[in-house]
Amino acid sequence: MIEKVNPGHPDKLADRIAGAIVDLAYTMEPDPKIAVEVLIGHGTCHVIIESSVKMDPTPIINIIHRIGGDVKTDIHLVPQDTHLSRNQENGLRCGDNGIFKGVPLTQEQKNLSEIAHKIYAEYPVDGKYILDGDRLIICQSNASTESLRKAYPNAEINPLGDWTGGTDVDTGATNRKLGSDMADSVTGGGLHGKDLSKADVSVNIHAFLKAQRTGHPVQLCCAIGDNEIDGMPYSEIVAEAKEYVQSIGGFEKLAEWGLF
Repeated sequence: MIEKVNPGHPDKLADRIAGAIVDLAYTMEPDPKIAVEVLIGHGTCHVIIESSVKMDPTPIINIIHRIGGDVKTDIHLVPQDTHLSRNQENGLRCGDNGIFKGVPLTQEQKNLSEIAHKIYAEYPVDGKYILDGDRLIICQSNASTESLRKAYPNAEINPLGDWTGGTDVDTGATNRKLGSDMADSVTGGGLHGKDLSKADVSVNIHAFLKAQRTGHPVQLCCAIGDNEIDGMPYSEIVAEAKEYVQSIGGFEKLAEWGLF
């Protein structure tokens, strides 16, 4: 059983805005420290940014409008806590406490991801999808139920009828759709809106990739300041995650669909 939401879902708009702001920080410094939280809905986008990078609001506003549309912006920029900054002074070390797991994707999970991508290519607006064995549920806004039924005759489509969706009817918040992004690998750590020194990003990616590569579940824990995780220097964990994020086009791209 798995649910996927597409990049037009309000929660994913929040993730994408946060990811794009992290991308921006990486254009300003090679190894920035940043954490971004976004709440968007009903004509307003609130953003809190804790960062080592001094950022101008103008490009942030442009990101919000590009992804979230014509909304009012409320941006709060604050420097990163000095104690947290000192954790990384002598080289990359684990940026947080946490437990992490990686679980190989099932064929069912891969199948739903493929369906979600295909529908979104035709209808690039708010939508969510569930696959539970033979039961496929498609809730796609701004799409004719009859048109979708022709493509997916055995699916349950828009059970309450056609709908509009988007941030005018629903709010979006960062890291609220981790099940959609990580499937059975989800734990407490949020994947989006953070730099690569944060274990929530790098260790989550490492565990997920290792599980797909080996075909076996992975379980890890770490403490803030750890120099080594899973028998690897933390700098190598970060390098692996950086290579992965770059390979898919950056943090905003990671936010669109998560890890699959």
